[in-house]
Parts: sequence; structure tokens; C-alpha cells
Amino acid sequence: MAKKAAVASIEEKLRSLYDLQLIDSKIDEIRATRGELPKEVGNLEDEIEEIQSRVDKLNGEITSLDGDISKKKLTIKDSETQIKRFNKQLEEVKNNREFEALTKEVEFQNLEIELAEKRINEYKVKIANKKDVLGLADEKLKERSEDLAVKKGELDNIVSANEKKEKALTKLSDDYATKIETRLLEGYKRIRNNSIHGLAVVPVIDGATQGSFFMIPPQRELDIRARKKIIISEHCGRILVDEELANEETEKMIAIFK
Repeated sequence: MAKKAAVASIEEKLRSLYDLQLIDSKIDEIRATRGELPKEVGNLEDEIEEIQSRVDKLNGEITSLDGDISKKKLTIKDSETQIKRFNKQLEEVKNNREFEALTKEVEFQNLEIELAEKRINEYKVKIANKKDVLGLADEKLKERSEDLAVKKGELDNIVSANEKKEKALTKLSDDYATKIETRLLEGYKRIRNNSIHGLAVVPVIDGATQGSFFMIPPQRELDIRARKKIIISEHCGRILVDEELANEETEKMIAIFK
């Protein structure tokens, strides 16, 4: 019969959790060197996308107005053709009734031309205004794109400088995570995600929890030192380990990090 895998003791679970915390904190330190650059890059990308959308909209509106001008020019051309035809017919009229009818048609077509020319001028004014706005948008787009290139360059330099170390630590974190049972690992990740500094497992030093400095009752501290159960702080919601265990695991992980 196949042997069942040995169930890790509470102490072993606490050590694994603290090891994982030390690795993840090391990754956090590396990522912290990026400062606000990732956020700045993200904000610039969003702004550029918004400006580009506006530029595309303006170009679309200008193209549409150019199309309207072309239609009005066709209307003028058609009216001019009609006027020539009516004027020719006027030369051959035989009575006043035909003359008046043809004259009204000529007047109507002239009005059509006048209205079309008016609309063309209106469209040209709109196009000029939109091109002014487009020029400003293009200028801003160019500025923001240059800013983004600079920020991305700075971020890429920092990332590349630590890329090898970060990849190694990320793999180490993944490896250590496999040693922890799913329920505990999910709890660890949840606490870590809700923590400002990403601390899910902290030691109790001189009777207080590291990071939050809440005092632990003496009996509670004895329970933590006993390593018989996983204890979570009532104040900060973090998993607590004793100082001795923390020091031992820190010393071990420092050697691994080297």
C-alpha cells in the first residue's frame, strides 16, 4: 500500500507561512524601487487613449463636414445645369405663363445655390474651428507621448536591473506556496491583499505585534510561543508567530536569498 503523505505540524505550517512572507516582502522591496512610475505610466496611457479618442472623433467630424461640402457643391453644379436649361427654354417661350413658370424655376435654383453656398461657408467655419481644436489635441498628444516614452524608459531600466532577481524570487515564492495547504494559502493571500505593507504573517516582539504595535496579553503570547495552533491577531487580522521562530526563519531565508 502507498504511504500517506505526512501531515505538516502547526509549527511547520507557521514556518512555511513566515518563509513565504519573507520571500514576498523581498519581492515587494524590489517593486517598491519603481516608486510611482507604474501608476504614472498607467495614468499617461489612459490620458493618451482619451486624447487619441478625441483626435479620432474630430478627424471623423472634419471628414463628415468635407463630405457635406462636396454634396453642396454637387447641388450647386446641378442647379447651375438646371438654370442653363431653363434659360435656354426661356429663349423659346411662346406665352407669359411659360415665361413666369421658367423664371420662377430659375429663381428657385438660384436660391438653392445661395443656400448651398451659405451652408458651405458654415461648414468651412466649423472645419476651421475643429482643426484649431485638433491642432491643440495633436500637440498635447505629442507631449504626453514623449512623457510616456521617458517614464516607460525609466521604468524599464529599473525593471530590467532587478528582473533576474525578481524572477528568481517569484519562482521561489511559487515553490514555497506549494508547501502550504490551499485553505491556509488563500487566507494568507487575503490578509496580504488587505494589508497596506503586504504583511500577512508577523512576529510578536516584546509583547507587541510587528507593524501594528498592538500589545498581546501574556497568555496569548504563551500560546503563540507554544506553536500549537495558528493564531490571528484580533486587532490587525494578521497571523502571529513568536520572535524566536521569526529569527530562525529570517536567518535561513537570508542565506537562501544570497
